[in-house]
Amino acid sequence: MTDLVIRALTEGDAHLFHTLHDPTAPLLGHDRFGRPYATVAAGGVYRPEWTWVALRDGVVVARAAWWAGPDDTRPIALDRLDFAPGEAAAAAELLRAAPLAAEYVLLLPPGWRAQREVRAAAEARMDVVRAAGLRPMVERFQYVWTPECGVPADPGRLVFRPEPDDEVILDVLCQVERDSLDAHARRAVAAGGVEQAAREELEFFHWCPSPRDWWRVAYTPEGEVVGLHVPARNHTSPVVGFIGVVPAQRGHGYGYDLLADCTRHLAALGVDRIVAETDQHNTPMAAAFAKAGYPVTQERAFFDG
Repeated sequence: MTDLVIRALTEGDAHLFHTLHDPTAPLLGHDRFGRPYATVAAGGVYRPEWTWVALRDGVVVARAAWWAGPDDTRPIALDRLDFAPGEAAAAAELLRAAPLAAEYVLLLPPGWRAQREVRAAAEARMDVVRAAGLRPMVERFQYVWTPECGVPADPGRLVFRPEPDDEVILDVLCQVERDSLDAHARRAVAAGGVEQAAREELEFFHWCPSPRDWWRVAYTPEGEVVGLHVPARNHTSPVVGFIGVVPAQRGHGYGYDLLADCTRHLAALGVDRIVAETDQHNTPMAAAFAKAGYPVTQERAFFDG
């Protein structure tokens, strides 16, 4: 085989991204879920300098695209990875050569393991990112609420108040992150302790371009802190930004109460869809989403370095 040329695209040759022959690309990833590749200049969300290709004899045999918000200075996720038949090694070499680092997020249809062709395409990509040095982190459910799902009833057990003081929010987050089931939170705690995990969550809340006064702290009628929910918008959609119950209040099903209030807040604004996620092993939160009428629309596999 001839040597590979691995490089970033430019605005002038971004069309090369679409020349790859990978018959499995429509089965999964953003092609499956309706976000075609386009650069920011062309009305999309991708930057050509964060889009890399491997070429053999001038033909694209592998491609990868990293994504971040419009004001971010480094990628948040590697969310596109495709390669021609027989070119898995080229894809792994591309990932090793590109000077970019972020977790890989593979978008998959619900029940993907029971779909033979989808599973084969997914496992081929997983093998590539492992070969490039990433490791499995967590699998998550993604949900999309629409008005047809119905607005969940308010159980009436809690009092929700806006909280303008970030230090109060941080204190609640520090409590929530103790023994959290969330894999990203647990990674942050392992790296730098509970406060680091809490500050990372707070940074995400501020990263979202939605109003700060949407955030709500939940209390019992007696005034005891129960947790926090953050209705939000990311750069593409309204989202359930965060649901967290403090350890002293766990075991009472309050996750549903927080989710219901979060949903009701966004629904009252007239939104036509709300996106949410939870780790698949977080069975209490998954049960809350099911109870609130959120259907699973996607699964996501995360790999990190």
